[in-house]
Amino acid sequence: MSTVLVTGGSGFIGSHCILQLLAAGHTVRTSVRSLKREGEVRAMLKVGGADPGDRLTFAVADLEKDAGWPEAVAGCEYVLHVASPFPANLPKHEDELIVPAREGSLRVLRAARDAGVKRVVLTSSFAAIGYGQEEQAAPFNETNWTDPNGHDVSPYVKSKTLAERAAWDFIAKEGGALELSVVNPVGVFGPVLGPDYSTSILLVQRLMDGALPGCPKMFFGVVDVRDVADLHIRAMTDPAAKGERFLSVAGDFMSIREIAQALKDRMGAAAKRVPTRQLPNWLVRVASIRDPAVKQIIPELGRKKNGTNEKARRVLGWAPRSNEDSIAATAESLIRLGLLKDHPKQASA
Repeated sequence: MSTVLVTGGSGFIGSHCILQLLAAGHTVRTSVRSLKREGEVRAMLKVGGADPGDRLTFAVADLEKDAGWPEAVAGCEYVLHVASPFPANLPKHEDELIVPAREGSLRVLRAARDAGVKRVVLTSSFAAIGYGQEEQAAPFNETNWTDPNGHDVSPYVKSKTLAERAAWDFIAKEGGALELSVVNPVGVFGPVLGPDYSTSILLVQRLMDGALPGCPKMFFGVVDVRDVADLHIRAMTDPAAKGERFLSVAGDFMSIREIAQALKDRMGAAAKRVPTRQLPNWLVRVASIRDPAVKQIIPELGRKKNGTNEKARRVLGWAPRSNEDSIAATAESLIRLGLLKDHPKQASA
C-alpha cells in the first residue's frame, strides 16, 4: 500500500477521500493550514466510521505559500490535490479566487515532481467544462472546456478553468515523469461529516429549513461525495487514467424543483418545510438587486445543461449512486448532525 497526500483534508471531498484511502489500507498525510484543525479532521473521520490512529498524519501547508509543500509530499507515491477556495459569497475581486487556485495547483505539482511522486489527481470541476459557451443539446463531456471569457463566467468558474489549464500546461512543459489525472465533479452532495461542507450542500440545507420561498428555475448536476472519492482513487491507481480528465456526474441534471420533490418523496415529514413551487425568473431577478448571492445565479436561470459519465464508466469501471440516493443521504446526515432548524442532533446508536 502507498503513502498518499490529500490536500484539503478538512474539506467535504477531502475527508471522504481520506476515509476511502484508509479503508483500502493506504497511509495518508493531509495538508492543513493550521494544526489546530487536526482534532476537527479526526472527529469528522470518526463520524465516517474510521479511527486512523498513526496511519494519518498532518502537514502544515498553505496554497498561497511555498513553505511546507516539499515536506508535505516527501515520501508520497500519490497526491490527491483536492483543496481549492470555494466561498459562499462573491469575492471583491476575481483574483482572490483565481490566484490561490492556479498558483496553489502549481505549487503542489512542482513539489510533487521534485519529490518523485508518481501521479497527482487534481480535483477540478464541471465549472471547467460547461460554461461560457452556447447552449447545446448534447451532454457535455471531457472534450469540452469552459471559455473563461464567456459572458456567464463567475470568478469561481474562471478560477477552476484557469487552474486546470495551468496544471495541464505544467505537465506538458515541466512535469518530467510526473503523471496527472483530473476529476471534474458537478454539484457534490451526500453525507456530511461535520459543519465544514461544500456550497452545494447549502441548497439542501436551505430547502430543508424552508429558507427559500420557492424554487428558482435552475438545473444542477448531482453526484455523491462517496462516488467522487471513489473516482479519485480509481484515477490515482489505474494506468488508463494517466493524462485523462473524468467528468463526475451520476445522472441527468436536475432542477431545484426536482431536488425539492426528491426530498419530499424520500424524507417524509422531515421535509415538511421544503418548498416545491416554481419561482418565476422575473421574481428571482428582482431579489438579486438586494442579494449578491442571488445575483450570482442569474446567468444560469432557465439554462438546462447535462453531462455524461460514459468515460468514467467505460475507462475506470465507475458506478455512481442515483441522484435521489445522494440527495436523501445529504438530508439524513444534516438531520443526524443537528445542522437543520428544529431537528435536534440525533444520539448515535
